[in-house]
Amino acid sequence: MNSQAPHLFSYYPYWAECFGTAPFLPMSREEMDVLGWDSCDVIIISGDAYVDHPSFGMAVLGRLLESQGFRVGIIAQPDWNNPDDFMKLGKPNLYFGITAGNMDSLINKYTADLKVRSDDAYTPHGEPGKRPDRAVIVYSQKCREAYKDVPIVIGGIEASLRRIAQYDYWSDQVRRSVLIDSGADILLYGNAERALVEMTHALSQGRTIDDIKDLRGTTIVRDATPTGWTEIDSSRIDWPGHIDQLPNPYDMKESNSDSCASDNGGADETADNDVMPVKIIPLPLQRKVDHDPAKTCIRLPSFEKVRNDSALYAHASRVLHQESNPYNARPLVQKHGHQEIWVNPPPIPLETDEMDSVFGFAYQRVPHPSYGDARIPAYEMIRFSVNIMRGCFGGCTFCSITEHEGRIIQSRSQESVIHEIEEIRDKVPGFTGTISDLGGPTANMYHLTCKSETILKNCRRLSCVYPTICKNLNTSHKATTELYRAARKLPGIKRIAIASGLRYDLAVEDPEYVRELVTHHVGGLLKIAPEHTEQNVLSKMMKPGMGTYDRFKHMFDKFSKEAGKEQYLVPYFIAAHPGSENKDMMNLALWLKKHKMRVDQVQTFYPSPMSLATAMYHSERDPLHRMSYKSKKMTVPRDIRQRRIQKAFLRYHDPKNWDMLRDELRSMGRTDLIGKGPNALIPAEDAPSKRHQRPGFKAKSSASKAGGGRPSAHKGKTGQSPKAAHKAGSGRKPKGRSPR
Repeated sequence: MNSQAPHLFSYYPYWAECFGTAPFLPMSREEMDVLGWDSCDVIIISGDAYVDHPSFGMAVLGRLLESQGFRVGIIAQPDWNNPDDFMKLGKPNLYFGITAGNMDSLINKYTADLKVRSDDAYTPHGEPGKRPDRAVIVYSQKCREAYKDVPIVIGGIEASLRRIAQYDYWSDQVRRSVLIDSGADILLYGNAERALVEMTHALSQGRTIDDIKDLRGTTIVRDATPTGWTEIDSSRIDWPGHIDQLPNPYDMKESNSDSCASDNGGADETADNDVMPVKIIPLPLQRKVDHDPAKTCIRLPSFEKVRNDSALYAHASRVLHQESNPYNARPLVQKHGHQEIWVNPPPIPLETDEMDSVFGFAYQRVPHPSYGDARIPAYEMIRFSVNIMRGCFGGCTFCSITEHEGRIIQSRSQESVIHEIEEIRDKVPGFTGTISDLGGPTANMYHLTCKSETILKNCRRLSCVYPTICKNLNTSHKATTELYRAARKLPGIKRIAIASGLRYDLAVEDPEYVRELVTHHVGGLLKIAPEHTEQNVLSKMMKPGMGTYDRFKHMFDKFSKEAGKEQYLVPYFIAAHPGSENKDMMNLALWLKKHKMRVDQVQTFYPSPMSLATAMYHSERDPLHRMSYKSKKMTVPRDIRQRRIQKAFLRYHDPKNWDMLRDELRSMGRTDLIGKGPNALIPAEDAPSKRHQRPGFKAKSSASKAGGGRPSAHKGKTGQSPKAAHKAGSGRKPKGRSPR
């Protein structure tokens, strides 16, 4: 399927390959001297501590460039107030590569309630404050100050999610593309290996950064749409009900080139005066007017318009997500003042052998020696886990995986995964025989793909599993089941745990996989993510209904019993998601009470940049469907009090929430849920007032009656939380997977 891209390792290596493989990529001039380097070809600056492990982006991309013959240095967590930190490895020969790290710097620092977190998992000792807010912008500016003429390349999840104008939750406004705000020369988004390798070889051969225009997986600044291209004008929402196929005035010869330039964002001044360089087609006519798909781009509403019109913002978000299939996506263009942001189509996914090579580099699998004995929490979390795939075709609107890693699954071979398990067994300090995870963004999308290559290349669905599982999707988990069995047979491996979130609507399609999972890979608790119980909210999340959850739970209980195990599901839920009303959260709380669940790990919706749910949050409109200005607005819990009430419903058992919930239930006319008895959600106020209590009297704690908010000894264990899933849109910290 990889016919549109050269093989990742087909390039002739750069001359510096003679230096071989470095034990660690150097972080100091002293290390460079030991390696015999007089300079670095590329210097990567990251907001994370340097861990030489395939779950950390700087290590993966650094080792990839090293395999291509380039000398790569690392500046990890530089002091952004000290210019010397950005100059300590000298001037790079080719460019600075800048990333905020494995997490967006703002999501890393702030909770969904905009409170500062007390730690940073990607820093030695978990110490906070070691990276700036909007790290990509800050680092880029400091590099420009240090070496004015060195190209700056930005990437990673922070850049990916800000490649066009995006709603910024932390300032509550729409911001410009980070490419403009940072002053960088080019932005690499998504899984950047292909773009990185091609760009670096091009620069090493004497091309300038300004020469690189049409590279997949990149965003650049252009003065105008290139000559000979067709623009699909998607800058409006409402069009006339009927548009006649009249001759397009932009097709006419002897047209006024000056007026055309003003209409299309600036025409090529070198073009012939009697030829219009760009053909413009209104969006409603895109299927009725002949044009070359290979030279067609989509014009989004400008930054200025989406900043001032939230409906247009939602529309732009809808268009962007419809252009996410790398095999049929068209470039996107968005005007920012006098500049044009040009987003090239997503990168072609890596083939299995390419994935194997990327994960097979000579990683040390430990932090850089300069950190000594310092613990890096994110590394501790994943040091015994294995990433078997990338991407997710689930399409959950609150999640940032699809905007970054893409919707097409990229899987490693079984042989590659087994080799990495052996590497962990033989080399990683502290290994006791347990692999903590075989997974990725999900546990069970390994080697799942479309049955038809033709359909895959033409599909524009936002999800392969919503509203129902696509009939063209291969749902057999045979490859995953065989991988589990092969891993368990390895000498020295006592247990294989599955900690990645399970897509249970896929799992139920393969009972043999569920049996294998439940029998051998669940240690009492298995986390899954229904996210909600109410269809009104699930439809905005693009999540399956609870009927599917019930089917999976039936299988889970059945196979657990057959295996002679007492095991429980750990469901995750989100409060305050767009579309969620207080009554929806009340019904969710009643469902939890009915099933004797007390969840301690509660997530409040976190509007991550560029997600569809964030567009809902900002615009109060539903971009999952065609919109107009007359479209009905959604309920969006934006007020801090409402967000707290919805979160309180999820923790109905916590006495701290009872006063708030009593007030809310009364306002809803649901006083029947206050008091005693099996139907009550929360108790009434304590009968004896504190002022009437005898001196020294100690009332029996309501918390002890209700379990104190802790999981009960039986089914309430479902409230315990293992490691959080990688869903930036729900405010969960990632497991350390590399969001390249």
